[in-house]
Formats: sequence, structure tokens, C-alpha cells
Amino acid sequence: MAAKAKKTAAPALTHIDARGFPAMVDVSAKPATAREAVAECRVRFPAAAAAELRASGLRSAKGGVVETAIVAGTMAAKRTHELVPFCHPLPIDGCRFDVRWHGERELRIECAVRTTHRTGVEMEALTGATVAALTVYDMCKALSHAIVLGPAKLLGKHGGRRDFGARAAAPAAGRKRAR
Repeated sequence: MAAKAKKTAAPALTHIDARGFPAMVDVSAKPATAREAVAECRVRFPAAAAAELRASGLRSAKGGVVETAIVAGTMAAKRTHELVPFCHPLPIDGCRFDVRWHGERELRIECAVRTTHRTGVEMEALTGATVAALTVYDMCKALSHAIVLGPAKLLGKHGGRRDFGARAAAPAAGRKRAR
């Protein structure tokens, strides 16, 4: 006898009410749980700009590129609810970045965000990674305007109803960042 296939509801947009109007999701009945999300955004440089950045240890005329991007990304993650209309304001328990060269011409910016709350931090991780990438562009645009950002994507989320993808790597003591 064949096992019955379990029917699952088709995914539905959560920020639309019954009348079709935009609405913030009501999370008041959900339990607060530990949640984390990891996102990345890439920054691709023209060959000459990448070579100059490598030679300078990722320093530009404006200062340390990686350091500034991490500060900007952290600030953005904490203020995501002010940028994205239906995001809940969340207490951010942790926000970590890993910025490394990926090949000769591309920086990979990873942002991991943690909270204990009723809703996840995917948008905060995506905002942190993308604003850090925007900051890299701003810090390096004197070298070239042909710098390309993206893709930006969610790598994983855990602690809610539906876990997905990768978990944040434990911060390694003394881990070297892109230089």
C-alpha cells in the first residue's frame, strides 16, 4: 500500500491582509526563541582596482575599507526596521562579519545576526551584508565606477518555524580577514 502524500499549503505572502492591503505580521502569539540568520553579498572589482586594493591591504584614501564596512553593516542591521517598512524592531544580540577575498577580484561579505525574539533576523543579516557592500563601493569608487555589487543572498536561518541553509560559523580567535 502506498503511503499517503502529505499535502502542504502553497506558500503565501505574509505581509498582505485579507483585503489585499499591506500589513505587518502579528507575532504576538509566537514564542520567543533564539534565532540566527546568515547572509552574504559580493563585491567584484575590475582587475586593476583589485590589484591596488590587495597591494594597499584594503586601505583607500578614506581609510580601512573592511573596518568601515563592518561598522556600517552593523549599524544598518540594527536599524533594518527603519529601512524596510514591515520589519519588526528587534534587539540584536550579536552581529558578526567575515570579509574575505573570493578569488582574485571579488570580496565576499558575510553577515551573521542573532536575536532571541518572536521573529527572525533574515532581513537584518541581508541589510548588514548589503550595506557593508555599499560601503566598500563608496570607499573604493575613486579606483573605479565599474565595481559590481551582488548577488546578495540569504545563506541560512535557524530558530524559527522553518530552518533553512547554513548556520553561522563560530567566530575563530584571531581569524584573519581580507587584507
